[in-house]
Amino acid sequence: MITLGVNYSQMHDSSACIVRDGELLFAVAEERLSRTKHDARFPQLAIQACLDFAKVRASDVDEVCFGWQPIGQLYRHDLGLYATARWPLTYLNFLNSSRNFLSMWHQQSGAAPFRRNFGAGKARFRFVDHHLAHALSAYAYSGFDDSAVVVMDGRGAWEATSIWRGHAGKLDHVATINWPDSLGLFYAQFTGFLGFVPNSDEWKVMGLAPYGQPGIDLSAFIDLNAAPYRVHSKKLIGDGSQFAHFAPLLGTPREPESDISDHHKNIAFAVQDACEAAMMSVVKMALVKTGSRNLCLAGGVALNSKANGKMVASGMVEKFFVQPAASDDGVALGAALAPYLDGNGTLPNKPMRHGYWGPSFDDETIKKVLITYKIRHTKLSDAATSAAQLLSAGKILGWFQGRMEFGPRALGSRSILADPRDPEMNAKVNNAVKFREWWRPFAPSFKKEAAPEYLESAYDSPFMILTAQVRQEKRSVIPSVTHVDGSARPQTVEREINPLYYRLIDEFGKITGVPVIMNTSFNLRGEAIVHTPTDALRTFFSSGMDALVLGSFLVEK
Repeated sequence: MITLGVNYSQMHDSSACIVRDGELLFAVAEERLSRTKHDARFPQLAIQACLDFAKVRASDVDEVCFGWQPIGQLYRHDLGLYATARWPLTYLNFLNSSRNFLSMWHQQSGAAPFRRNFGAGKARFRFVDHHLAHALSAYAYSGFDDSAVVVMDGRGAWEATSIWRGHAGKLDHVATINWPDSLGLFYAQFTGFLGFVPNSDEWKVMGLAPYGQPGIDLSAFIDLNAAPYRVHSKKLIGDGSQFAHFAPLLGTPREPESDISDHHKNIAFAVQDACEAAMMSVVKMALVKTGSRNLCLAGGVALNSKANGKMVASGMVEKFFVQPAASDDGVALGAALAPYLDGNGTLPNKPMRHGYWGPSFDDETIKKVLITYKIRHTKLSDAATSAAQLLSAGKILGWFQGRMEFGPRALGSRSILADPRDPEMNAKVNNAVKFREWWRPFAPSFKKEAAPEYLESAYDSPFMILTAQVRQEKRSVIPSVTHVDGSARPQTVEREINPLYYRLIDEFGKITGVPVIMNTSFNLRGEAIVHTPTDALRTFFSSGMDALVLGSFLVEK
């Protein structure tokens, strides 16, 4: 059986994946191919890339599985909220709801553009409840036989938070908290209030939070004493006016790109602290209700690495899993597996140990690009050793190797690398390469077996999706990847999973005595991570990187 999983809602992060007989073959977000950040259009390019990789035609696909309910269910929930005054009935809100409904209804919730672009074929169209697709994307790739599964995001059709029990290849629904009682909404509103882009820049709030201090009271917006939490959506949204309702408690919103004040830092601290407390409360409830000490998380809120790290460090869970594309792009992974539950069936459940599910480019293709653009280059006999030597000499390096990662994190395939020992390297990369805000931290990539020497927890973190405290005596050794609060967001790299990247870190360790690399995504601010060798070259020559290793080829400025 061949199934296509699709995320398409016209909201954000369209994506597609392809599964054959229960085995994931390929997955990619539309933004990587279209070069439009968080691309919400129908993922035509991503679907075609899936078919091309699997060497099949659309007519060979048995099921096309969308990770959303039919649009009518979402619209009915919106109308119910307006009718009961649980969401402000403003002209703009009603217009947006109705326009989205009419557009998606005309598109048959995605089935019509699929037929238009790929033909009718034999495929059955399936619409999987959004939170079920999220839950499947976590449990079915965890390798856990029994697990609590928690989904927390901005919104599904009507869902905001849900709890499930995964056992013996099946998923049982336990509880749902309906939208707008949403942790994702809470965090997104404050992301906007702090001058950033909601549902996109939440990372910035999380990175800013450690610079703040306690003291801001957000109890008017979220009740952490409720079981497990209660978001006061009317206070968050008010009458629909842009943050006017925040003013009596928090002052005026920050203007985008303006200076960050201590007050802004303190708000960020309070938002992150409240989100962590609410997430912990949901997880504790899930563990009690399911009777399991294993935990799978999904949904955009599950990308809150600081909260994830605290869960792992607390000892409350025995095994922990978040797949690398936990946000909406990842629902494609779960939707594609939904047919396996038909007829009282069971899910395939194979542990996902890497995120390298995208396209790749061989040396022959890369060389043609270099020749076409008349780029001076050197053929390397050992890319890992040469890269390690460049990094140990203080060079900032673009690293383009193998299959592209699925999810928001670069994991050593489309990465910008640097020396973590240089205390100025964080500022150098932020200012000259990434062109992003000064407070945003960079992540370390460790050899997995070296992680306990540097970290207090998070020894198994292949997807860079949880934080850990750096050991006190090691913070001065790797200062550029240690955040202001002593934390880091590690990637643990295994020899068997990514041998080339592992060997690069190992060679760097042999030269410097520190088997750790600074790793950030290969993109400029506001752009998607690079996809093709041409993307990599353009980004390289548009930034302050010193060298670029594309496959077996070295390009230097």
